[in-house]
Amino acid sequence: MNFAQLPAVDAVSVPADGLVLDVREADEWAAGHVEGALHVPMSDFVARFGEVTEAVADGRRAYVMCRVGGRSAQVTQYLVQQGIDAVNVDGGMLAWEGAGRPMVTDNGTEPFVL
Repeated sequence: MNFAQLPAVDAVSVPADGLVLDVREADEWAAGHVEGALHVPMSDFVARFGEVTEAVADGRRAYVMCRVGGRSAQVTQYLVQQGIDAVNVDGGMLAWEGAGRPMVTDNGTEPFVL
C-alpha cells in the first residue's frame, strides 16, 4: 500500500487543543494516551465511525495516532477518502512521548507507551 500522498504531521506540530484520534487497542490506551483524545480502536473503527464523524462535524482536523504510525496511516487514508480532514501523526505515540508531549492514564498510574 502506498501512503506517499497521505497528509502527515510530526508529534510536536499537533496543537494542544487538536482532536487526537487514537486508534490503538484498549491495552495500549490504558498504558498511556493523550488527554482528551478520542479512542476508537482500529478493530472497532467501522462500527464506531459515527463517533468520529460526530467529532469532526464542525470541520475539525483529526490527528490520527497509533503506536508508530502504521495503523493510523490506514485509518487516515480511509478518513481522507470519506472527505474528512485527517492527518497521520508520524511516529505515533512513540514520537509523542519522545517529544515530551504530555500523556495520561485513566487510573492515575505513570503513563507509558505499550
